Amino acid sequence: MIWQFASRYFRAKKSTNAINIIAWVSVTAIAVGTGALIIILSVFNGFEGLVKSLYSTFYPSVKVSPVSGKTLTLTSRQLQEIAGVPGVAYATEVIEEKAVMRYGEGEQTIAILKGVDSNYNKVAAVNKSIARGRFDTGDELAYRAVLGVELEMALGVDVEKDMMPLTVYLPRRNVGSGALSEEALGTGTLYPAGSFAIQQEFNSKYVITNIAFMRGLLGMKENEMSALEVKARHGVDDNLLKKQLETVLGKGYTVETRYEQNKTLYGIMQMERWAVYVIMTFVLAIAAFNMIGSLYMLVMEKQKDITILKAMGAKSSLVTRIFLAEGLIIAGIGAAIGFVISIVFCVLQQQFGLIRLDEQSFLVNAYPVSMQVSDFLLVGVTILVIGVAASWYPARRAGKQAIELKAT
Repeated sequence: MIWQFASRYFRAKKSTNAINIIAWVSVTAIAVGTGALIIILSVFNGFEGLVKSLYSTFYPSVKVSPVSGKTLTLTSRQLQEIAGVPGVAYATEVIEEKAVMRYGEGEQTIAILKGVDSNYNKVAAVNKSIARGRFDTGDELAYRAVLGVELEMALGVDVEKDMMPLTVYLPRRNVGSGALSEEALGTGTLYPAGSFAIQQEFNSKYVITNIAFMRGLLGMKENEMSALEVKARHGVDDNLLKKQLETVLGKGYTVETRYEQNKTLYGIMQMERWAVYVIMTFVLAIAAFNMIGSLYMLVMEKQKDITILKAMGAKSSLVTRIFLAEGLIIAGIGAAIGFVISIVFCVLQQQFGLIRLDEQSFLVNAYPVSMQVSDFLLVGVTILVIGVAASWYPARRAGKQAIELKAT
């Protein structure tokens, strides 16, 4: 009965057209706010998915590194135990160190040299992001390098044509601070094989080469490494894999998921998302002020109906719920229209890229969008709360209205 009264009040023609106009203005405002909020959250989802896909190309599912110092040692038995963990698909040993690099007589450039073994492309996917040349780290006959595209330009290298090697200077281990510069640095040569394009952070810093080259230049043992990078099996959660590895390895190692390796980045992305949500919620709350005016005027118009209902035995709480339902109908219609608008827009954006980006400055040519059920549920609950809050005062006033029957 409550919803029958409320829906009739919404559909019925009012004595004053302003009430109808304000009601539909409220519906329109909520629809626009709802649609905008869903679209913005979907764009954030799209960019978050894009960033995660880029970082998953370079960062492993789980990384095992030393608690202190630069290197860790894993015995053959430990590596076999790790390979036998149910959630592990592949594992690769890596060595990272900052190096000074020079190509020919060009300027020196500081880069991060990353030595990898033959399993690396099974754990990461840098070989799928090759822009020029090929992914080849070479062997003991000729060690090769795969550079980020921006580092390739900074060094003046042409990986497809030039045959001149890169000169690499790495700090030697266990060399005292008073040693001469020549003694403190190890020197090696790498032949450029290809360049990769993933993301500026990687493209401008990293050079990937053979782990044997790094061990030889740094004087490291066969089972010594900077980290062990592990790829999870399909469907295995990174956190579960982390717990499995911690159980096998015990204390003395730092085990991090992909999220923990990039905690600052993901934290900033979540903060931005929630900040936008809060701002748009305030916009929806302001839009709900139209509902207060519309319902207040409706209560004034329906004073006779309220009196009759109370005279027939209706309690104040029933009258209050009728006008609360009226407010929820306005909010619900607005939210439904907003959902339809956002779905249509997002589908068109996915198919045709209506709003485009500068292709030269970004990896995609249109804003990425990704709709998620959780966003619709979140916005739906938000609209429900705002609708109840905006309807409460007019509905409560209607419920408290005294019976006024006039004698004829």
